Amino acid sequence: MKFIVMGCGRVGSQLSNLLAQRGHDVTVIDHRDEDAGTRLGPDFKGRILHGLGFDREVLSQAGIAAADAFIAASSSDNANIVAARIARNIFRVPRVVARMYDPRRAEIYQRLGLSTISGTQLGVRQIYDLVTHTDLDVLHKFGRGDVSVLAVEAGFHLAGRSMRDLNIPGDVVVFSVTRDNHAFIPTNGTEFREGDLLHLAVSSTSMTRLEEMLGLEMRNEK
Repeated sequence: MKFIVMGCGRVGSQLSNLLAQRGHDVTVIDHRDEDAGTRLGPDFKGRILHGLGFDREVLSQAGIAAADAFIAASSSDNANIVAARIARNIFRVPRVVARMYDPRRAEIYQRLGLSTISGTQLGVRQIYDLVTHTDLDVLHKFGRGDVSVLAVEAGFHLAGRSMRDLNIPGDVVVFSVTRDNHAFIPTNGTEFREGDLLHLAVSSTSMTRLEEMLGLEMRNEK
């Protein structure tokens, strides 16, 4: 996947390295070119672009037209929101996340359809999960859509949680887990790991509840 990260401070640099280490195509935009290279380190395999992340010409040079996700992680709330709105509304990037220092403003921008993250401690891993996590993939429907079979990749937020956290008798059942190319039928005590592929049977009346349990509801509000 192709990612563009605006800002190369503590969060931006760690996130960019994490994405690059996982094999993704990463372009970092930062107005402090030398500082960006220092923070990312000599082993960073992505691209560093000097400029402002809300400059359309700079965004075009970064390849935003083909980007799968744009993350605004600079030290300025205003710059992050402007860049995020340009990425979403002008370039139609599928997944856009903006880091916010003021949590009071986050709710306002979520109403505009922008996913926001507040707090350094939540930043790196939660942003990574938001932009790489696979949404619910409906494989088959039974009857008139009363029951669906879904596939979903377990993200960071599901790691360490067990079957008991997802199973809802009569509504949601995890019937298969694929891990390291090996599939098995889980028990109530099975703990999920990041990267597991889960197959679930879900009633139509429980889809919204399942999305909330998986932490997908914020990205679906667009």
